[in-house]
Amino acid sequence: MLNALEVFTTVVVGVMVGVEFSVAFVMNPILNALPEDSGQLGHAHGGRMLGAVMPVWYISSLVLVAVWAIAGGDHPGTGLVVTAGALLLLSVVMSLLLLVPINNRNKTWTPENRPADWKQQIHRWNRFHYVRVAVIIAAFTLLAAALT
Repeated sequence: MLNALEVFTTVVVGVMVGVEFSVAFVMNPILNALPEDSGQLGHAHGGRMLGAVMPVWYISSLVLVAVWAIAGGDHPGTGLVVTAGALLLLSVVMSLLLLVPINNRNKTWTPENRPADWKQQIHRWNRFHYVRVAVIIAAFTLLAAALT
């Protein structure tokens, strides 16, 4: 049963990493290349859509890693799992303190009501997101290493 939990948790975290990596290095460059109104509307829609899904995914991943760490407490690799959990917790804290406030503003913007500095706010969100992606990639790497 523990093996199934380990694999399931690694897959859930890995898919989350893939989505966030794609946002950073595929979707955002595409949206940023669109004409101003289209790009801004795309960012706002993405903020609404992913803003609804990702919190559940992040918290679920963190809970799964915690269960793995507790259930496999006497197994080799538990230290890696605990460290991965700490990194996922860091990613949640980063999200709440740095990314969510910007996203909550961004998802309500339209061409008519967006602030003059909307591009700077999007770029700030992107910079924080790059750091968060690095953190969750590190967590995923530790989980994969703990499987071996």
